[in-house]
Amino acid sequence: MRPTKSTTLFSRFSKWTARVTGRPSTFGLAALVIVVWLVTGPLFDYSNTWQLVINTGTTIITFLMVFLIQNTQNRDTEALQVKLDELIRVTEGAHNALLDLEELEEEELARVRANYARLARRAREGLAKGEGDTARVEID
Repeated sequence: MRPTKSTTLFSRFSKWTARVTGRPSTFGLAALVIVVWLVTGPLFDYSNTWQLVINTGTTIITFLMVFLIQNTQNRDTEALQVKLDELIRVTEGAHNALLDLEELEEEELARVRANYARLARRAREGLAKGEGDTARVEID
């Protein structure tokens, strides 16, 4: 199975935007825009229009960036989940019931999490007694 690269325009654009906006130079450019805006304040007598320019600009950019960042985050999270599922699948002794765990309802997920929290607590108690914590223990 060979995955294909993103081909939709939105996916390519959101990846590109995430890469570009995460660079220090982009932050520097944004900071420069703010400095220029501040410097021009006296030229425009700090008018309502002067304030409206920065407010409108930042609001529009923020609004659009939310969707682009969320798209990138969703894709990254989904890819990470698939990779983790593959590691579980190929690990001998791993619990295949943990595959696709992110699709469970909150109550079910809380029960699974509680089981692992109990295992961790028992392991820490064992370590405190000088026992090892690498034994394979079945989950409840």
